[in-house]
Amino acid sequence: MSTFKAPKGTYDLIPPESAKYLAVREAIAAPLRNSGYGYIETPGFENVELFARGVGESTDIVTKEMYAFETKGGDRLALRPEGTASVLRAALEANLHKLGNLPVKLWYSGSYYRYERPQKGRYRHFSQVGAEAIGAEDPALDAELIILADQAYRALGLRNFRILLNSLGDKECRPVYRAALQDFLSGLDLDEETQRRAGINPLRVLDDKRDDVQKQLVGAPLLRDYLCDACKAYHEEVRSLLVAQGVEFEDDAKLVRGLDYYTRTTFEFVHDGLGSQSAVGGGGRYDGLSEMIGGPALPSVGWALGVDRTVLALEAEGVELELPSATSVFAVPLGEEARRVLFTKVTELRKVGVAADFSYGAKGLKGAMKNANRSGARYTIVAGERDLAEGVVQLKDMESGEQTAIGVNEIVAELESRLG
Repeated sequence: MSTFKAPKGTYDLIPPESAKYLAVREAIAAPLRNSGYGYIETPGFENVELFARGVGESTDIVTKEMYAFETKGGDRLALRPEGTASVLRAALEANLHKLGNLPVKLWYSGSYYRYERPQKGRYRHFSQVGAEAIGAEDPALDAELIILADQAYRALGLRNFRILLNSLGDKECRPVYRAALQDFLSGLDLDEETQRRAGINPLRVLDDKRDDVQKQLVGAPLLRDYLCDACKAYHEEVRSLLVAQGVEFEDDAKLVRGLDYYTRTTFEFVHDGLGSQSAVGGGGRYDGLSEMIGGPALPSVGWALGVDRTVLALEAEGVELELPSATSVFAVPLGEEARRVLFTKVTELRKVGVAADFSYGAKGLKGAMKNANRSGARYTIVAGERDLAEGVVQLKDMESGEQTAIGVNEIVAELESRLG
């Protein structure tokens, strides 16, 4: 038993369960790769200021949840709490927006870190797959990303999720709404920290999950009543494009998401089978983020989907993913000559794409066959001195129990044929 355990609020992905997480990541990434999105990978830590400016100094992420530290050289860094700011920083640094083909379409997969109170569905280390379309203001782009996420979830077999949709306006109409909301909030009985937040970004208060705060927010002004004509038209176009593609959604006038950089389109994927941590993913448009972190004006839109919560949603619906077997063929040698011959054949099988494993260590037939059973292999190859003297091995079908002798030189072709 090890002296050490995984840190509080984290988890280890261990076979066979880890195969499910890999399958979810692949399913989310597949429609993105099919739609012009290229893969990007950024460091696990960034300059603290990148998140303070981009995510927002009034957010819980920056004020309470970021893992920040100072290096020996005096740099202030933070483990990344989300992906968008890092991806945009990398795109700007590499001048991808100057290559002449906008929007720059990127997707990513990785680990993120937030110091939160751990509970099921909320961890201090978690995994996401995300997508960003940088440098174009087009409602069709917003609709495309929502559709791709919807396709990914449906390809996995999820059905009981809902898409919540809202518009947060832009720099023209949101200041008017901000003033009206601040005026409303000033009349409420809020604690000092919430009052401070209301002064910096009052929309953050709408995102407060505490019951005593939510009860006071009944009757709060809604942003949809303050949208300018341009934002109304933009939002209606996003809605109509989704309707035309048969993507169902719910209008949610109170949806603001937890990050300061969102403008106009904002959306969330929720699953009611997950309890309080019902959001499995979300995103929106962030037209001003590039300028916030020192770049040019680059209207952009993106999302991130939680791998951990998607797995929980699949479990809540009882969806069993069809996962490829980790091992299709298991070789059991009896004797030194058989070890050399079957090790060569296992290597040849792997070269042609057949998942094959080998009985390592000095095990007898009984112990080796137990390993073969545990591996989940469809076929087992068994060979001893007498078999090799006759130029054959014993091929056992682990499902039917049928065993047949085949020539040593026929092993690869025979198994390729049987496994399709």
